[in-house]
Amino acid sequence: MLSRVAEYVYWMSRQVERAENIARFLEVTLNLILDQPENLVDPWSPLVQVTADEEWFEEKYGKPDSRNVVQFLAFDDEYPNSMVSCLRAARENARGVRETLSSEAFEQLNQFYHFVGDASPAAAMDPTSQFFDDVRKQTLLWSGVFASTMAQDSGWHFANLGRMLERADKTSRILDVKYFNLLPNLADVGTAVDDLQWSALLLAISGFEAYRRDHHQIEIEKVVDFFLFNRSFPRSIHHCIASANWSLGEIEQASSSDMTRTAGPILDELQHRLAHTQVEEALAGGMHQFVDSVQSEINRIGEALGQDYFQISVNS
Repeated sequence: MLSRVAEYVYWMSRQVERAENIARFLEVTLNLILDQPENLVDPWSPLVQVTADEEWFEEKYGKPDSRNVVQFLAFDDEYPNSMVSCLRAARENARGVRETLSSEAFEQLNQFYHFVGDASPAAAMDPTSQFFDDVRKQTLLWSGVFASTMAQDSGWHFANLGRMLERADKTSRILDVKYFNLLPNLADVGTAVDDLQWSALLLAISGFEAYRRDHHQIEIEKVVDFFLFNRSFPRSIHHCIASANWSLGEIEQASSSDMTRTAGPILDELQHRLAHTQVEEALAGGMHQFVDSVQSEINRIGEALGQDYFQISVNS
């Protein structure tokens, strides 16, 4: 597969996944506002912190509130990681490899972009709105069309690799921010407020029902273990990294090049670490430190993929 095609497909998939995760974060936050006591917790600042672009946000918008954060994350044309910007970039990358995609997959992605681009920010900010739920459904529809109409060749595996790395990164970020920033004080740990927020995070990754099937109560250690180390849930970090590693292995096996590649060993090491770390170890060593190191490794994998397979700059 040409490096240009591989890179376009990889970033197309990452950008759609990024857009979906933004919708998940915003939807759960809007729902949390309906459930929690008024003014008890600031739900908006953590969403800006998840992006790691706080300075950019503060310069343009000032103080985080519902209107500013929804506009920033969902509809800001100038912010490259907003939902609409991600979908625009994904569509442009899809256009660059139009000949490798099925007509159904391209048309669904184009429809998805227009659905978000034509949406009303005011309507999206209504906590009772179905907009962000519809965005998630659009993503599921696109993923289903892509999976059902594309051969599972190297192109498919590059798409899966991008999707899984992006999903692992966003799962780690929302967990990190919750652990340090959502609770107003230590007195709330273990209370109904704490349970509400941890439940909201499980809902953000569509994992509430899966978690409750294994555990009767919301407990911090068990929720963190579910986010980080669960081997079967498709949005846990371990599962995402294992799936990404599988796809990279298939890509390497199909490659005819004898060049030394660096992404595989880094991904192997991260999967091994996640498979052999207990949640007690992660918490004892510092939750933020552990999650930050995972994010750093995901970034290293992305950089290594660029060196191993991608040799031109595309819209990422």
